[in-house]
Amino acid sequence: MSEITSTCQIKKFINNPDNITKELLEGYTLAYRDKVTLLDGNTVVRTHKKQQDKVAIITLGGAGHEPALSGFVGEGMLDCSVVGDIFAAPGAPRVLNALKEFKREAGILLIVLNHAGDIMSANMAIQMSKRFDVNVKSIITHDDISAGIETPDEDRRGLAGCVPLIKILGAAAEEGKSLEELCEIGERFNNQVATLAVAMKSCTHPQNGGIIAELPDGIMEIGMGQHGEGGGGQMELLSADDTAAYMMKPLMEKLAVKSSDKLLLYINGVGATTHMEMSIVFRKACQILEEKGCELVEGKITEILTVQEQSGFQMILAKCDDDHVIYLTACASDAPYWTVIGKK
Repeated sequence: MSEITSTCQIKKFINNPDNITKELLEGYTLAYRDKVTLLDGNTVVRTHKKQQDKVAIITLGGAGHEPALSGFVGEGMLDCSVVGDIFAAPGAPRVLNALKEFKREAGILLIVLNHAGDIMSANMAIQMSKRFDVNVKSIITHDDISAGIETPDEDRRGLAGCVPLIKILGAAAEEGKSLEELCEIGERFNNQVATLAVAMKSCTHPQNGGIIAELPDGIMEIGMGQHGEGGGGQMELLSADDTAAYMMKPLMEKLAVKSSDKLLLYINGVGATTHMEMSIVFRKACQILEEKGCELVEGKITEILTVQEQSGFQMILAKCDDDHVIYLTACASDAPYWTVIGKK
């Protein structure tokens, strides 16, 4: 995460800043106690566990991005979300505890967003889990194209493209697909999804009020990262249509979009952007796809991964194979936040 550049008064409904993660997880699991349960104070699990003969789907990441990622724990999606402090990885011991908790012969698939802390925690936990004979494989998401469409996967950050991936893998796991089959299904989608973010205003850190990045009035940044870090560069604020067109071009180039392709398009608000604005952006993006002759099989205007009160959005575009379409659109999930955004 980028160094905080300045401070301001914290204007949030919180108690002790040191207890934010603990208290938000307690509140969340109390609200949806029929679906999710809090384990060890930092791990959200399904209240009604999946059968042992089916692969468990686990992820990890810092708090502060709600509803991601714990909002997608539930039948047909995640079995477990290991939560770190605000904008911070949870650490290997917590991830190891989750792997041990969900140990099963069918195996575990660990979904990891490509950020240094998450990668380190996941790799260390996987290594330590070998002592306990845990059968685990991982998929590292790398959908951010802000560094350029030719940038190697290992150098691209994981953004909100992880959420449709989780939906696909959760549905396939419920169907009884093996760990190896899930890895193939997941990596195929992982290599066909691209995300680009834009921001007009950065967020503040809810524990200390620090502003993570400064953006002058009338300026936007294309490629803003998950925590407000800089990305592709600053430019003069454009209209909704011009912003959508500017972002769709590299996304379509990255995926080599053709007229026969079946596509997913999500506009993910990152905290302070209205649905009015996102709808206008979505409209233009859809027009571009229609002009190309593509089929939009899955579209959403929503908030699936936020960055506190950051103003902007992430545009997620993916080419979907037939099985991806089925798992995305025809398979139900009772994960609390998907029950809202997943409805047609």
